[in-house]
Amino acid sequence: MTNSSPATRNIPGRFLQKTCTVVVVFCALHLSVTMLYYFNTFEIIKNSVSAQNSQQKNINVSTVYPTTMSQIAPVTETAAIFKTEAEETKPKKLEQCPETSPLLVGPLRIEFSQPVDLDEVKKQNPALQGGRFTPEDCKALQKVAVIIPFRNREEHLKYWLYYLHPILQRQQLDYGIYVIHQKGDETFNRAKLLNVGYAEALKEYDYDCFVFSDVDLIPMDDRNIYKCFGQPRHIAVSMDKFGFRLPYTQFFGGVSSLSKEQFEKINGFPNNYWGWGGEDDDIYNRLSFRGMTISRPDAITGKYRMIHHNRDKKNEPNPERFDRMANTRMMIDRDGINSLSYEVVEVKKNFLFTEIQVDIGTPS
Repeated sequence: MTNSSPATRNIPGRFLQKTCTVVVVFCALHLSVTMLYYFNTFEIIKNSVSAQNSQQKNINVSTVYPTTMSQIAPVTETAAIFKTEAEETKPKKLEQCPETSPLLVGPLRIEFSQPVDLDEVKKQNPALQGGRFTPEDCKALQKVAVIIPFRNREEHLKYWLYYLHPILQRQQLDYGIYVIHQKGDETFNRAKLLNVGYAEALKEYDYDCFVFSDVDLIPMDDRNIYKCFGQPRHIAVSMDKFGFRLPYTQFFGGVSSLSKEQFEKINGFPNNYWGWGGEDDDIYNRLSFRGMTISRPDAITGKYRMIHHNRDKKNEPNPERFDRMANTRMMIDRDGINSLSYEVVEVKKNFLFTEIQVDIGTPS
């Protein structure tokens, strides 16, 4: 039997011990490398996610608050589109109509042989509403109320509406037609009805010019403008009734125009002329006493045709007219628009005119 030394007997144990140590160190090193790789990968992913979130936030902010010209341009273009649409829907500011309308045709053929159909007149004047008209392509120089004293003249009114609406529209006026209808069968009072028309028209619109017209007078030339001038205007200066001549220098009848200032300066028209005649001469005297003169168109432009008719009942010549005219200076501040009294019975908004029926009382 062979005996072995102690050194020889310890070799397997020592080898095993060293091998285990190497394995442990290798495992520790492997684990360290694995952990290092894991944490490094996690940090990369974390940074990547953060970067994406930051980029998304920047995109959202830049959408709301653009900071570069390339981003601003689309917003500017959008704003321009909205601005253009707003300008298209916003009413355009009209320029003033010219002093002389380019629509005027001059002399007119006026005939009363054929009856007038008001339905046809409506079709020919579609822009009217309650007898009101405003030019569409320019701003009228004046706002004109046309006042017509009226009673029992339906056929005459038809002719007047048929001819005058186209004329007034060609004259490019901002106008309204007011037919002041005296109720009842008391004596007719033309001047008082004109005062009523003045007062009632101003309740509807801020008119600055007033044309006072008899219902039986039709102009033969549309260059005879229904507007107001620096001085009171006598418009119907050349009637066929008088052989197309002015009957006398002081004549102020038929059709005339006064501005609001001129009308109030003479305290309107007298209220105490019941029956035919005298009120026109009283108005002329009022204007003269207030330092105004009469302006007129020439005899050719101022031609008129009158619809012939018999004198109306309850409109006989006023026997007191000459005495009243003699007292115009004394009465001008006492009798007029400041002493006007009446009662509105009914207001009718017809397509072609506004009819105001009134009770103006009886002669005192």
